[in-house]
Amino acid sequence: MGSNPIADKFSQPLDRVAWVAMAILTVIIAAILLTGERTAPSVREFSWDEQQIGADDRAFIMTFSRPMNRESVEDHLKIEPPLPGKISWAGRRMAYTLDRPAPYGFEFRVTLDGARDRFSDPDDESAQIQPFLSRFRSRDRAIVYLGVEPEERGRLILYNLSTADETTPRKTILTPKELWVTDYEPYPEGDRILFAASDRLSFFQGRFEQQLYTVTTGIHPNVPGEPPPDPKPPGKIERILDSQEYQNLSFDLAPNGQIVVVQRIPKDNPGQVSLWKIEPGKAPEPLGNEPGGDFMITPDSTGVVVAQGQGLANLPLEPNAEPLDFMAKFGQILNFKRDGSAAAMVKFNTDYTRSLFLVIPAQGVQKELWRTNGSILDAQFSPNGEILYCLLTKLIPGDEYQEEPYIAAIDLNTEQLQTLIVLPQQREIQMSLSPDGLGLLFDQIFVASGEENAAVSSDLPRTSSGATVTGSRLWLLPLTGAPPEEEVKGELKPEQLPFSGLQPDWLP
Repeated sequence: MGSNPIADKFSQPLDRVAWVAMAILTVIIAAILLTGERTAPSVREFSWDEQQIGADDRAFIMTFSRPMNRESVEDHLKIEPPLPGKISWAGRRMAYTLDRPAPYGFEFRVTLDGARDRFSDPDDESAQIQPFLSRFRSRDRAIVYLGVEPEERGRLILYNLSTADETTPRKTILTPKELWVTDYEPYPEGDRILFAASDRLSFFQGRFEQQLYTVTTGIHPNVPGEPPPDPKPPGKIERILDSQEYQNLSFDLAPNGQIVVVQRIPKDNPGQVSLWKIEPGKAPEPLGNEPGGDFMITPDSTGVVVAQGQGLANLPLEPNAEPLDFMAKFGQILNFKRDGSAAAMVKFNTDYTRSLFLVIPAQGVQKELWRTNGSILDAQFSPNGEILYCLLTKLIPGDEYQEEPYIAAIDLNTEQLQTLIVLPQQREIQMSLSPDGLGLLFDQIFVASGEENAAVSSDLPRTSSGATVTGSRLWLLPLTGAPPEEEVKGELKPEQLPFSGLQPDWLP
């Protein structure tokens, strides 16, 4: 068969190009085999890059382009401001776990320069990692409270202590004047708040028509591992539970933000108190358990601990479920450790004293931490679970019954209690520990005397005992997170905040 002149004409140059390309590739491959990979190692992924972290974000991940000399990475990694932590490795991935939550209201800078891969010559500068720089932020230091000033009474107010942008207001009134807010609880991301309120007129007429709502805060944390948030302006209200057939009493929001438990009474049968469960997109559902008193949803958001009879019952959040456990020894649940491994509970003793207990169910531990002839009003675990901050009172000797409130800290390793600050004499105080563990909020309420109580304005807030609140200061007690005996050596001094309010609480 004769040759094809046209094919020969085009095939010969292509063959030559192919042979030249193969020769060049062979030389490159040989050079790589003889001299090694010359491309500098790099950080391929940083899990907190340009993110906003909260108290629950305790570790970031760095993924490298090749196996690294671990000691060189650990020596050259810098975080500014410093965040103490521990490093662990899994192949090309390095995890940095914080010793404690990052303090809120800061921007952090992470750099890595001078580290090298596992197989390179220590003197070969070309094998050093490509300089890495990234930033992330912690959430803003923001608090919520109920207003007491004339235009703010009964309204939910947000104050952002971290706002640096002059165009963003520090103070935002979230709820309208027509609603009188009685209680509230922030959602885990701080983007919304669940609150109970009545219309102002019915509230002051003594008609109990409390309904449940949510309101947006205008805060939108960019959470690691989650899609970017959909920004919503503050003050957008949605009702989630009406009061047409039931009176709505106390409520609790699950730690996962997906379940609300409400204590309700049917209007046609006031003696029948029951718990109801509310989930997004579903109709409210009664749990159908025996009536109870104070309650709290468990940290895993699957159960609720409720006071029943002479003890505490741990109930699944399923209708008509049998209790998982019953603790006859205790009469009140105060708080859970963040991971659910322990709880602070109160025992009411036969000698009219009260005892604060640390309960660790998995270990069968029920340890008495403090006994008092006064009251145990609140207890909150530090973020690392090693300190229990308590709001307590002690009886003042004398013919008249008086209690002196104080805030104390119990080191759970030594079981020693240390008084942090003695408060003015008042019964109703709310304490809130910041999510980073570096500040305690509390309020100082002023009430009208017995003679004045009938003469003051009718639209003022009232305490649970019926006393009229004429004013209230808010205080911040800075903490270092050190053991209590070391904390008090710094002479703790509370700072009065530049606004007035009731029932302060931190956003998560």
